[in-house]
Amino acid sequence: MIAVNPTDSASLLAAFGALSVLVVIFAESSLLVVGFFLPGDTLLFPAGVLCAASGQHAPRLELWQVLLCAAVGAVAGGQVGYLIGQHGGRPLLTRTSRRRVKEGTAQAERLLARYGYRKALVIGRFVPLLRSVLHPAAGALGVPVRTFTIWQTVGGLLWSQSLVLAGYLLGSSVSHVDDYLLPLVAVIVVVSLLPLLAEARRTRRERRDRSRPRGS
Repeated sequence: MIAVNPTDSASLLAAFGALSVLVVIFAESSLLVVGFFLPGDTLLFPAGVLCAASGQHAPRLELWQVLLCAAVGAVAGGQVGYLIGQHGGRPLLTRTSRRRVKEGTAQAERLLARYGYRKALVIGRFVPLLRSVLHPAAGALGVPVRTFTIWQTVGGLLWSQSLVLAGYLLGSSVSHVDDYLLPLVAVIVVVSLLPLLAEARRTRRERRDRSRPRGS
């Protein structure tokens, strides 16, 4: 019996291959609380690397299967998340006691207000943690269905396909790169957190500016 850690990309890919990409990306894009604990960027990039794997122990994945599963999971997950938010998601978002959900909801609302629906739905796909709450928040806030569907699809495809292809290109150009998946995942985690750090810094600066007495 294979022991599978659902938060570990290497474990998921070894056990279920491309199917794990579909299921995890769907859940991360739609399920509020569960999605926070699932790998997104850190699953797609290694999956692309393994499509070009040359190591002896690495699972072999088919690029077309991974690309298809990533696209379906991202687009379908975003749409289901929107429906969750549209049908009763607002009370869930406002009444939850989970700090991550509250912070993610506030960040999603700021992103939608600052950039507009189209840009926010594309940009939000590339921000970890925000991905899991952006789509339910869009449904709860009444983003038009047509606008949401078009632009969450654009964002979902850009995000999922670019990360898989980036991993594949790296795996194709660097010999035995699949032997270094753990360091690669660590790098992806750090890089993916940069937008959150930048947003947190900007928010603190705006609060500090508002708190300053006028004329100072």
